[in-house]
Amino acid sequence: MSKISKYKTLSLANESFLKSEYDAALRHFAEVLHDYPDSKEAYNGAILAEMAMSGEDGAEALFDYYTVLKNENKDEADVVLSEILESIDGTLDQLKTIFSQPIKEKLEQENGILYGDFISLVKEDGDFKEVFENIMFSTKVIISEKEDFVDFLERLMNHGFKEMALTYLEGALSVYPNDSELRKLLKRLAKASSIENRAS
Repeated sequence: MSKISKYKTLSLANESFLKSEYDAALRHFAEVLHDYPDSKEAYNGAILAEMAMSGEDGAEALFDYYTVLKNENKDEADVVLSEILESIDGTLDQLKTIFSQPIKEKLEQENGILYGDFISLVKEDGDFKEVFENIMFSTKVIISEKEDFVDFLERLMNHGFKEMALTYLEGALSVYPNDSELRKLLKRLAKASSIENRAS
């Protein structure tokens, strides 16, 4: 029996996923894996399809991110997504804790500083990077509003903390998978990373 067309079937799988036809996407990814068991794209796609079918938040956002990365560097995209899928459970748990605990309790337990107070320090000093580096290992920045969280992510990205921003962003999209602002930040971060990789 002849093998299926790998690229054609992967294309069908990706199209099905984008249409939210996750069962069809999973079937196509599984067909590729049957004939090409070493296909990382089919493996990652199957996991994302299973996540989406089970109602796992963030699957669509991760698929979008994966698509952006593949357009820049397919091999690197496979590695990055594999690492994300391995660590996402822990990230999601951490993020849920961040947003669920009462603020006063968190300030007491974690030697925290409210985001508004942190920004006041930044304005006084004039250097976000220096202020953040001075407190990041001893003090936690407590964020309770989504607008502050988006502002924090943008500042991290603008001041060279891209990996940290990505970690927060992955977790946030697991909690808020359809948030347009967070998705825009994710695509911007992915593009910035690909430009840096090409320049290095």
